[in-house]
Amino acid sequence: MIEFSIHSPSDYICTHREKLLPDWTLPVRSILVVLQPARMELVQHTPETEDQKQQLRQRFIEFGLEIVQKLRQMGHMADLFDPRTGLPILSQAGSLRLDDVAVVRSTLGYPIACLGDCFGIVHPTWGQAVYPSILISSADSGLVKSAIATMEGLLETHHSLSG
Repeated sequence: MIEFSIHSPSDYICTHREKLLPDWTLPVRSILVVLQPARMELVQHTPETEDQKQQLRQRFIEFGLEIVQKLRQMGHMADLFDPRTGLPILSQAGSLRLDDVAVVRSTLGYPIACLGDCFGIVHPTWGQAVYPSILISSADSGLVKSAIATMEGLLETHHSLSG
């Protein structure tokens, strides 16, 4: 299952776009927040949690790259940010890293919890067994929704859309 929502970019992302995505020539018009449930809370750094994070990261990258490809075919800029590094996967990396936990907190209002040396989302249903990831695009939310809709037959998804 993948839970996602589409949002307008925050003031932070608009203000710092050049430091996040220095080679982009178009403004950010939408943010796709992707949340995946984990088999366990991703609090401790154990071989099991690291393996689970890697599996969920790979699933996001596969899902995200399909959406990015569709949006780019429509003439828009789009990229996903690596949840492990906070850097864009396809675009030139800038001087800032994207904090996916902060983006989820600002867009969805979910609480965060300290997870040792980092912070994590507390999902209303999944608790701390959640893996957040972010895709950013110059396309408006309707086009992002259309790109995702073409994939829904291939994926089990639960989604909510907000603007």
